[in-house]
Amino acid sequence: MSALTDLALLPLEPGTAAAQPSARTRLSGAASSLGWALSDVGVLTWRALARIASTPEQVLNVTVQPVVLVLLFSYVFDGAIKLPGGGNYRDYLIAGVIAVNMGAAAQGAAISMAVDQSTGLVDRLRSLPMSRVAFIAGRTLADLLTTVLAAAVAAGAGLAVGWRVHGSPAGIVGAAGLALLFGYSAAWAGACVGMLARGPEAAQAVGLTVIVPLSLTSNAFIATTAMPGWLQAVADWNPVSVLAAACRQRLGNPNPAAAIAAWPMRHPEVASAAWSLALLAVLIPVTVWLYVRRNRR
Repeated sequence: MSALTDLALLPLEPGTAAAQPSARTRLSGAASSLGWALSDVGVLTWRALARIASTPEQVLNVTVQPVVLVLLFSYVFDGAIKLPGGGNYRDYLIAGVIAVNMGAAAQGAAISMAVDQSTGLVDRLRSLPMSRVAFIAGRTLADLLTTVLAAAVAAGAGLAVGWRVHGSPAGIVGAAGLALLFGYSAAWAGACVGMLARGPEAAQAVGLTVIVPLSLTSNAFIATTAMPGWLQAVADWNPVSVLAAACRQRLGNPNPAAAIAAWPMRHPEVASAAWSLALLAVLIPVTVWLYVRRNRR
């Protein structure tokens, strides 16, 4: 009898035969849990979007506001704003409007989260066998999708007033990816605020207090070179400024920020991705912790 046959006939160590099925069982259980969690996220995302059908006025801020901004700055301020180095202001403007609208996902998520907390929806969901993260993830995905609608409306209005894309298809995909990533991180920031706020009104007030200064102290509408030195330094590191500069660079639109020595303006695509990923890395665990802590009572 060969040595290999002798080894094959040796008795297995106690528990060895059961160890492999146990590992398979754990893997199967993890896959099943992940599948159910993703299903929960999909259901709650669809629920949030389906509510728009019963209250269509919810989408006014993502359909009317982008058009108002594009028309206002294109026709009222076009002749008063000069770009450093020249260039078509309307080509410059649209990336900024898109960046502002992606950041506005924070306010929508904050208000929606506060409303769901105050109406008792979360208490009903707690009685169901569902993932803790599913509710927040579904809410943020729904707000991201409505923000995408705002960006599409802004792009359509921009095309109507003369904005044109001069970049490659790959550049367009890159700009869209950066905008989506930033919009998703903004939605998680809003969800965090919604968990801390005591009601929808408080969430709206906090959202406006943050979003308006971020939008106005950025290069979304004007070049930061016209700002005072200390404010320009703040604006150059502003995530809205970084996303706007990255989108202009990818879309082939005028980008005066490329001449600024600040690192985010020299590398806007990397800086925008870094901002978004850093926000997600911090906000996701903090928001989930706040959700568990608040609803444990």
